[in-house]
Amino acid sequence: MTETTDAGPGRENGHETSRDNGPEPSHTISRGDGLGNGHDHGHIGFDFGTVHDALTDWRGLDSFLQELTMHAVSAVDGASSCSVTMRRNGRLVTTASSDSEALLLDAMQYEVEAGPCVCSLENGVEEYVADTIGEQRWGPYPGLAAAQGIRSVFAAPLSVTVRAPHAPRTAEVRRNTVGALNLYSQTPKAFQDERETARRLSEQAAGAVAVAERIERESATADDLRAAMESRYVIDQAIGIVMARRKCPAGVALDTLRRASQGRNLKLRDLCYELVLQTGGQPPTPGTFAHRN
Repeated sequence: MTETTDAGPGRENGHETSRDNGPEPSHTISRGDGLGNGHDHGHIGFDFGTVHDALTDWRGLDSFLQELTMHAVSAVDGASSCSVTMRRNGRLVTTASSDSEALLLDAMQYEVEAGPCVCSLENGVEEYVADTIGEQRWGPYPGLAAAQGIRSVFAAPLSVTVRAPHAPRTAEVRRNTVGALNLYSQTPKAFQDERETARRLSEQAAGAVAVAERIERESATADDLRAAMESRYVIDQAIGIVMARRKCPAGVALDTLRRASQGRNLKLRDLCYELVLQTGGQPPTPGTFAHRN
């Protein structure tokens, strides 16, 4: 089974899981008339370059994927609905969908724990249903989809390249499937000539996931660094107090604080905070950080 990542509570269309229609997109990933006529990839004019424009106007992963599903319906011939499935907090959720029909079709697969989008995510492979009527795989799901008027389904994995943390650039990389792009059609044998377009869309979605994960990692690292620097600032203030009281060097003052911390079973930072508060009569003032433009 391919590795998956959890990214928070499941939401569809920017909200918790629901079968209601999602809100209108908060931004567009198109130029001019919305079809992106600047590049021709053999279709009605869907411009994959506009997807990159959306990344530069980043408003969050779910918002980006929501836009992608809306444009996928226009970009892929025969597509009536589109959605993105991901695993969050250990369960499958629809993180974006073009309409409520896609939500329902996805939910049916989660309910029976089988279907093309589930299999695509779990195994990291493309899955195609030429006609739900007569499809023998995935238990009751094809019949349930056919009852909703869906005859064709195509699911493409969202795969990103990853390497171990802090590994050199020459280290071996692996493919990690983080989700699946799901296309639904009311026409039998749809998507037979549109798989390359669907693959391009899935690659863009996977790239957005990679960007979001990198932003999250860098933000967490910055927060950790800030907390460490603020702790150091409090400790330095306490060292100065001990030096003034005992007329001793900084190293001796720090050792004194450490022994006191161990004797009272307190974290060093908490002990230093108390000392600064008692001495100055107010909480210690953290250091300031300059923000680069």
